[in-house]
Amino acid sequence: MSEKKIITKTEDDVYIDQALRPQRWDDYVGQEKVKRNLKTLLDAAKKRSEPSDHILFYGQAGLGKTTLACLVAKEMGSNLKITSGPALEKMGDLAAILSNLEKGDVLFIDEAHRLNRMIEEVLYPALESRKLHLVVGKGPGARTLSIDLPAFTLVAATTRANLLSGPLRSRFGASYKLDYYKVEDIEKIIARSAELLKVSICEQAIKIIARAARFTPRTANRLLKRVRDYSEVNDLESITEEAAEKTLEMLEVDNMGLEPTDRQLLMTIIEKFHGGPVGIQTLAAAMNDDRGIIEDVYEPYLMSIGLLLRTPSGRVVAPEAYKHLGVKIPEDGGLFY
Repeated sequence: MSEKKIITKTEDDVYIDQALRPQRWDDYVGQEKVKRNLKTLLDAAKKRSEPSDHILFYGQAGLGKTTLACLVAKEMGSNLKITSGPALEKMGDLAAILSNLEKGDVLFIDEAHRLNRMIEEVLYPALESRKLHLVVGKGPGARTLSIDLPAFTLVAATTRANLLSGPLRSRFGASYKLDYYKVEDIEKIIARSAELLKVSICEQAIKIIARAARFTPRTANRLLKRVRDYSEVNDLESITEEAAEKTLEMLEVDNMGLEPTDRQLLMTIIEKFHGGPVGIQTLAAAMNDDRGIIEDVYEPYLMSIGLLLRTPSGRVVAPEAYKHLGVKIPEDGGLFY
């Protein structure tokens, strides 16, 4: 019997996501340029028998930043300590983590753009000179303690690199941008995940899910799990093309990966603003949604597939979006440019 653990349907999605995460470099599909450059950085550090430079990963959510942080720790044979920007509310929170690090440890901070400036001030000397400066007491009796820290590597991840302060960004020895994946890479990821989930899936079903996965591994795995649920409920021995199509139809995900909110955004611009241009604040008010959600969640993918344009005057719906939505292009051609 195989030693590989079979993931049952009684285990929650959080555990499944962890199980599907690549544990070796060879299992990590895509981002070849990033992997190649990162491997060189780590191999050089190991050859010198010293921790790697501090590393920054940035890109859209679900592209594998956390997975790469885990692989960095494994490659260096180090312990991985994980936290996030929002979790570090006070200087004492960061001080507690830094003071408990051991030599060679990798500290991973997710959502690094949400670190507050006071936390960053404590982090700067820790990154540069491996010193932790603490202020003890208040008023005239206050004094500063300086604690030596062991050599460690900070790996930070963010979806909003533009929100990182200049001083923090400059302290990373290497920065890597993760781009959207190729469809063929997403197909390989789906096939690997299906194997780990112990489900049979036909090639055409893989292609259908990959086309709707928004070039993102996390989305691909999420859709695969929902298709698996549909197949199990309907007592199907394997995931078929029809099962994949039915599941996407139930989820209201079309063949380009657009979800209801994506289509709502495009239709709002078309119907209320004649296709654009429209300012982001006005668009957010019209959709009754948060500006940050529109900029971080909806827009990147729509722009990457050429359905939405971001111009100096505002957001504009591209001609391809009219065709995809089955909407007639205005006689004047719309304000595309």
